[in-house]
Amino acid sequence: QVQLVESGGGLVQAGGSLRLSCAASDRTFSRYAMGWFRQAPGKEREFAAAISWRGDSTAYADSVKGRFTISKDNAKNTVYLQMNSLKPEDTAVYYCAADRWGAGQTAGGEYRYWGQGTQVTVSS
Repeated sequence: QVQLVESGGGLVQAGGSLRLSCAASDRTFSRYAMGWFRQAPGKEREFAAAISWRGDSTAYADSVKGRFTISKDNAKNTVYLQMNSLKPEDTAVYYCAADRWGAGQTAGGEYRYWGQGTQVTVSS
């Protein structure tokens, strides 16, 4: 059982930046692909970014490409999501997810473990 705890959310003005962190409890964190998903009020959860278990492959939703960067620090059992040039439409609860030996899939169903989420609010 892997426990994931997100942090770093908050309120930011449009054009600003935030860095989300997701700390994992499993010592074998290096074996997990990690994904970030988000869910805005009244909308379905959507994919934002993912990184393969090796860390050599990343994927991004078109809506965040060029603005968001996912990275993985195996020594700290933590995955990050650096979010720049934030827009009001990025407002959502952001969830991290883990998939053992995964390739960094974009489908939420590929991930077995999920965090509780952290709120990101971007004001215009």
